Amino acid sequence: MHEMVFEIMLLLMIVLAIVAIEDRNLIGSIIELSLLTLVFGTVLFMLKAPDVALSALVVGGIIIGLFLYTIREVEGYSG
Repeated sequence: MHEMVFEIMLLLMIVLAIVAIEDRNLIGSIIELSLLTLVFGTVLFMLKAPDVALSALVVGGIIIGLFLYTIREVEGYSG
């Protein structure tokens, strides 16, 4: 049962990565990236690497915050 959940999560990561790349909406793509980061952290935790999982979640959160800040600044720029 544990292996099947693990394989489903890995397939979910692949699907989320493809959807995040193909999405034309930037905010939607960032939401999908955050879900991908969450699933990745969960997979790492399942692999008995909680320190790496925590690091991945922190770095993912920082990157997502920077993306949101950048989009807000670029859309607010009038030239």
